[in-house]
Amino acid sequence: MKKVLIANRGEIAVRIARACSDAGLQSVAVSSDPDADALHVRLADEAHALGGRSGAETYLDITKLIGVARRAGADAVHPGYGFLSENADFAQAVMDAGLTWIGPTPQSIRELGNKVTAREIAVRAGAPLVPGSDGPVRNADEVLAFAQEYGLPVAIKAAFGGGGRGLKVVRRLEDIEDAFESAVRESLAAFGRDECFVERFLDRPRHVEAQILADTHGNVIVLGTRDCSLQRRNQKLVEEAPAPFLSAAQRNLIHESAKAICREANYHGAGTVEYLVGTDGVISFLEVNTRLQVEHPVTEETTGVDLVREQFRIAAGGVLTLSADPEPRGHAFEFRLNAADPARGFLPGPGQVDVFEAPTGPGIRVDSGVRSGSTVPGEYDSLMAKLIVHGEDRAQALRRARAALDEIRIQGLPTVLPFHRAVVRHPDFTAEDRMGVHTTWIENEFAGPLAASPEVARSAPDAARTTLTVELDGKAVQLGLPTRLFEALISGGGSGTGPAAAVLAADHTELSSPMTGSLVKWLVEAGDSVEAGQPVAIVEAMKMETTVAAHRRGLLARGPHEPGAAVGRGDILATIT
Repeated sequence: MKKVLIANRGEIAVRIARACSDAGLQSVAVSSDPDADALHVRLADEAHALGGRSGAETYLDITKLIGVARRAGADAVHPGYGFLSENADFAQAVMDAGLTWIGPTPQSIRELGNKVTAREIAVRAGAPLVPGSDGPVRNADEVLAFAQEYGLPVAIKAAFGGGGRGLKVVRRLEDIEDAFESAVRESLAAFGRDECFVERFLDRPRHVEAQILADTHGNVIVLGTRDCSLQRRNQKLVEEAPAPFLSAAQRNLIHESAKAICREANYHGAGTVEYLVGTDGVISFLEVNTRLQVEHPVTEETTGVDLVREQFRIAAGGVLTLSADPEPRGHAFEFRLNAADPARGFLPGPGQVDVFEAPTGPGIRVDSGVRSGSTVPGEYDSLMAKLIVHGEDRAQALRRARAALDEIRIQGLPTVLPFHRAVVRHPDFTAEDRMGVHTTWIENEFAGPLAASPEVARSAPDAARTTLTVELDGKAVQLGLPTRLFEALISGGGSGTGPAAAVLAADHTELSSPMTGSLVKWLVEAGDSVEAGQPVAIVEAMKMETTVAAHRRGLLARGPHEPGAAVGRGDILATIT
């Protein structure tokens, strides 16, 4: 293995490129049009344009990715996380092309990546489980029947999902149909598959997971636990290792059942076995992520193991560096730095990063996909970077985290920093004898006053590009330029014909889109009478759906946007008179 194609973008692509450099491997980056000037493109040894804007046109296009690998002379592919990282067809295509797949076998991905068959494996391995459907549910009626038999709340989950996408928790029978349809839509948009299953949902649980490494020689180890309970809409925001406030018996059950599941599945590579821990201490298997996790750095900081280099080692047929589960060294936190405004319901806020100044000091690590001047496109996930803080124990790590979060500066677009700065001072999170937060704590219990970001109204610069064919040393090559720059050049250096940035203020009858994204569906008919606060439409941005509610009582007249159309923040969706 000498040259690795990184089939991903953003901070994880940067992370893998750095690991390639450490291991003496060449790295090859790929990019969509909005990512043409991204940090991962600049830091890799070489980069290739995929052509297109959406994930489906670029980072999810298997044919394009294999074609780039061949042109670049890569002999291995690392999928990162998200996109095709848990796609068995992509893993098989890589192997069929004669390349090394840095990940588990396609069979393991299919069996463990599918939450239904993963449950079956967990049963055979003797792992603890809550009741769930025997297979995918075909419609909302089957979800209703399950809820009537086992009780509420229930969780509808994308069988091939992850990261909270395609997961809906239902607490009322009358909400099942809408929740099922939304889960199917999100699953199809994010993963290209629409199968969903249902299981009982534990109220107020902690989210605890085990980091697995397994080689092809039968060695399986757990590199410790992580607590990822601080989530919003099942999107993790803060993670820590090791998971605090677990008994020795709980920790042992998690370690041993995680290894049993991976042995039962004949698994190799890096992976994560996830669990829910109920308020009564009951542990229930949740799922297996057959890839590297976003939160892997906290495990690295508490074990001294480079997980990406271990992935390289396993893919090359080597033996694990460690032969037994290591004891954790100190404590580490990871804070996801998303482009979203927590004071406005964590609305995504793509745009330009004017200033990115990382903190410094003992125990500080920053894994970033951006720097000052970078752009966060609206087409993809809102994660920009991760702040990782390590200390000799949880108390010291928290003190260092407060200082680092106060020191970091990100300007030009909204971020979740106000939430992070508040949560590291909240007694539910900082208590020395208990974990007071749980997976729905942010939505249901956190009430910290957070100032709205002044950056939220800014939108991302126009990332459209124009491709020219030019002659260089007698050879025809393609040159991509930002369209606005091309238009300025054609017009003799003038301002071009780019769209104006100003947004007209809507009067009180107009209902505007709260974000840049696409209109998914209308929830009411044109001419219907609506009440203030009534859901009227669904807008999707950065792979997550947001419900738009009526701002006043009256008769609704739809605007020009039809489902599937792109909308900008402030665009008029409807008028209510």
